[in-house]
Amino acid sequence: MALPLVPSSSSTLTYKPCLRPRTSSFNTETIKNPTSLSSPHYKTLATPSFHIHRRRIPSFVRCSASSFSEKHQTGSPKSDELVELPLFPLPLVLFPGAILPLQIFEFRFRMMMHTLLQTDLRFGVIYSDTVTGTADIGCVGEVVKHERLVDDRFFLICKGQERFRVSTIVRTKPYLVAKVSWLEDRPSADGDDNLDTLAKEVETHMKDVIRLSNRLNGKPEKEIQDLRRNLFPTPFSFFVGSTFEGAPKEQQALLELGDTATRLKREKETLKNTLNYLSAASAVKDVFPSSSV
Repeated sequence: MALPLVPSSSSTLTYKPCLRPRTSSFNTETIKNPTSLSSPHYKTLATPSFHIHRRRIPSFVRCSASSFSEKHQTGSPKSDELVELPLFPLPLVLFPGAILPLQIFEFRFRMMMHTLLQTDLRFGVIYSDTVTGTADIGCVGEVVKHERLVDDRFFLICKGQERFRVSTIVRTKPYLVAKVSWLEDRPSADGDDNLDTLAKEVETHMKDVIRLSNRLNGKPEKEIQDLRRNLFPTPFSFFVGSTFEGAPKEQQALLELGDTATRLKREKETLKNTLNYLSAASAVKDVFPSSSV
């Protein structure tokens, strides 16, 4: 399911120029349907060069159902030491707890996979595109399932783990490796009760957006499932961010926020704006049933 979203007024993201080396653009990698490792349905993704620019996010973003661990909790390694992590730049944002299916076929990343399969199966997913370059905050992806084909391609299912910040680049060949530090959300001044209330409000807005979007698309009315699934506020805020599919700039901004309350408030604002837009579109459709909105 995909829903149109209107981003919040604070959706412009400015990147800090941490990744400086410029290289030629990577070849493409792909994302596929996570339901089957042998599924033939893929979307091609370009992995671009490392150059930092500034760009506004698109006027509309999309919200979609996303696989997410029901038991995911935030539990980043409590260490200030820098650690080396291989990085996989992609034009998407991975959130802690989210599921990311990938097909690996480019030689340098196949080399990376051979190394990972002999170690701890963890690498960094970091947002990058040809216009903005590469961000300096990303999320660890852990390989939870893989299939190696006879031509040495790999089908992967990865799960988002802790967030990280790139400190320094160790090398760029044959693949990107950096020293990173781990990130955790700061304790919220709002308190646990207020956080829980805020998370419930965000869930209510999500349900309203889904319900109204279904009506506009002529889908039958049905009860919306429990979207929160007993997640605590912090992992729930990551889940909500992962559903803003098609708006990587907004997703990257949410990933970079350092406290749960601020993230949930921003998501709430985005969903409220979306609801207002959908309500107006629904009113137009009621007056002019044959019009397309």
